[in-house]
Amino acid sequence: MLQKDGFFRRQRDDNLFRQTPPAPTPASAPATADAAPAPSAPTERLDERKEARLVVGPDIKMKGAEISDCDTLVVQGRMEATLDSRVLEISEHGVFQGTIAVDQATIHGRFEGELTVRKQLIIEGTGKVSGKIRYARISIKEGAELSGEVSVLDKGQAGASATARRAAA
Repeated sequence: MLQKDGFFRRQRDDNLFRQTPPAPTPASAPATADAAPAPSAPTERLDERKEARLVVGPDIKMKGAEISDCDTLVVQGRMEATLDSRVLEISEHGVFQGTIAVDQATIHGRFEGELTVRKQLIIEGTGKVSGKIRYARISIKEGAELSGEVSVLDKGQAGASATARRAAA
């Protein structure tokens, strides 16, 4: 039956998708106190999460994306997007245009747009960064290019941004 909050009426069975361990039966109980308990099926812990990593390959062109819940973005191709992440890596032939807020960025290629780095920005010798750049710490290697409006985040901004991002996650 159609409802205004969804396509089908949902039954209020919250335990439908939860795995509950079967109740122990006398046959499955260990015979002696010294016996090891039977191994149970491996269960994933909800608080442990694998790193969410997105790689935009060398021949890929992506435009108009908004990327969220991505721990690490590696740009080897060309990308135009908005990103809030932990780590950004732009390879030597990679190009990123857009708005980024990250904890750490390493740029070997080209970045154009608005870049906010809450912890450390590293621009390698082949890197070219232009636009509005804000950072907590910066490392610029010989041969790198940096142009535009460049400013340092104060300690409060860098810490508050990281805390707000963690609270939203």
